[in-house]
Amino acid sequence: MLPNDPMILLSYINTKLRDEYASLDELCDDLNEDRKQIEEKLKTIDYYYSAELNRFA
Repeated sequence: MLPNDPMILLSYINTKLRDEYASLDELCDDLNEDRKQIEEKLKTIDYYYSAELNRFA
């Protein structure tokens, strides 16, 4: 289960992307999470996924 707080979620997801996953799709597939829900939650704090950087920025 992912953290509910957007700032904690941001830190969690970016750490996972940096250390374990080559893409957000790979992370979502492996953790069985909804990419759109993650993106919507992080959009509320003005963070968007960059495939080029493989992180939310």
